Amino acid sequence: MTEATENRAGFADRSGVMARLAAGQRLALELGCGSRKRHAEAIGVDALDYPGVDLVGDVFSVLAALPAASVSAVHAYHFFEHVADLDRLLAEVARVMTPGAMLDVEVPHFANPYFYSDPTHSRFFGLYTFSYLARSSLFRRGVPQYGREPAFELMDVRLDFDSPFPLRGLVRRAMGKLFNASRWLQEFHEENLCYLLPCYQLRYVLRRL
Repeated sequence: MTEATENRAGFADRSGVMARLAAGQRLALELGCGSRKRHAEAIGVDALDYPGVDLVGDVFSVLAALPAASVSAVHAYHFFEHVADLDRLLAEVARVMTPGAMLDVEVPHFANPYFYSDPTHSRFFGLYTFSYLARSSLFRRGVPQYGREPAFELMDVRLDFDSPFPLRGLVRRAMGKLFNASRWLQEFHEENLCYLLPCYQLRYVLRRL
């Protein structure tokens, strides 16, 4: 991309990503990748110009510039909680993904005490959040979708228990194995134990319909 094109698009293409897409390549994205991508092969997207970020700019500007059905997978680790307009984000992500592609999302649980320390966090997530936003039959408790036409199917949800303190983290990870043993135990935790034994984060896996 030329500098002028970068300015009009509202983001900078550091790795020739747009040319690869124009040539018909289908690429994976890692949104809000920060200074270290978890998936080396994915295209890193971040508002800050860290080393290794491929597309630098606002996520909505970046997604709007991508062709429809050009993305083979999307990963987002501790990024969705920073985005106020979740419906718009999911709509843009759905537009650029190919049918059958997987969306992998990791976010803090609403009971995580560290969630409230970060002033850039703008929304909460719980066990059922994506059941409101996607087709889902995972849980006994049903929730409304308020007229939405889901673009995704919720394939899996995992409650992750951890701590920045090593010994506590060991104990909490063992708790996670227990509560993730069944959907019933996940729902039991969410209803009865979420503040007594707080979940650290959630991991959602969704499939583009």
